[in-house]
Amino acid sequence: MKCTQKVTQKVLVVAALFMVLLMNAQDFQGVATYKSHRKVDFKVKEGNENKEVQKQIQEQLKRQFQQEYTLTFNKNESLYKKNEKLEAPMPSSSGIKITISDGSDIIYKNIKEQRFTNQTEIYGKQFLVKDSLAGKTWELLNETKNIGQYTCFKAQFKAEVKTQTLTEDNGMETITKEVITTAWYTPQVPISNGPARFFGLPGLILEINDGDLTLVCTKIVINPAEEIAIVEPKKGKEVTQQEFNEILEKKNNEMMDQMNSRSKNGNTVIFSSGG
Repeated sequence: MKCTQKVTQKVLVVAALFMVLLMNAQDFQGVATYKSHRKVDFKVKEGNENKEVQKQIQEQLKRQFQQEYTLTFNKNESLYKKNEKLEAPMPSSSGIKITISDGSDIIYKNIKEQRFTNQTEIYGKQFLVKDSLAGKTWELLNETKNIGQYTCFKAQFKAEVKTQTLTEDNGMETITKEVITTAWYTPQVPISNGPARFFGLPGLILEINDGDLTLVCTKIVINPAEEIAIVEPKKGKEVTQQEFNEILEKKNNEMMDQMNSRSKNGNTVIFSSGG
């Protein structure tokens, strides 16, 4: 009986937070800047020379995964995209040069209509991925911390995720693992939104961590002097998320076959991520 009462109280608290959020979000808009960091674990065969190569590859990957993103938002919509920057030349070491091909994704979310549009590019072809927003079963935790001037609350969800990894014989292996995604959100910014495709909490998500990728908000401008225009992207071949996943898997397999058929003296490694 006591357990049921606690659960009911928690649901009522969450519902109340959402009601306050919705009332406060009228004519609310802003711009949030996020910086990314991705943990890199790139392994090669044992040997002193290979260890040096591994270190060089990890350093190059680390630098290229450090990006900056902008989330523009109002009470119902948001647009999330990577900020353009002039990349400094990256000298190759030991004949190895790493290139990250992550396209120029633009993610539009409509919280009210529960849908998203992702304009993305893979291997030179542009796609427009349109589908329903997949809601997460967030667990609200009794932990807080400050991010800048904002008091943030902790939430998390668990999910099984399939990833592809290179094997020692240059093949591809699919691994399924449980990933715990942790979010820190602030009701002080009363929108149920966040970076990338994250949403669904009673306040703007300022930090996300899924074990490998971390996104942290570094700046927020609320109700800027100039009105924000959020325009849904329209360029690319329109597909569903499932269709895009199938296309991406096929293209990745084709790329691996091409790489395996080439001479091992090639000096460029290309990593591609999209969607």
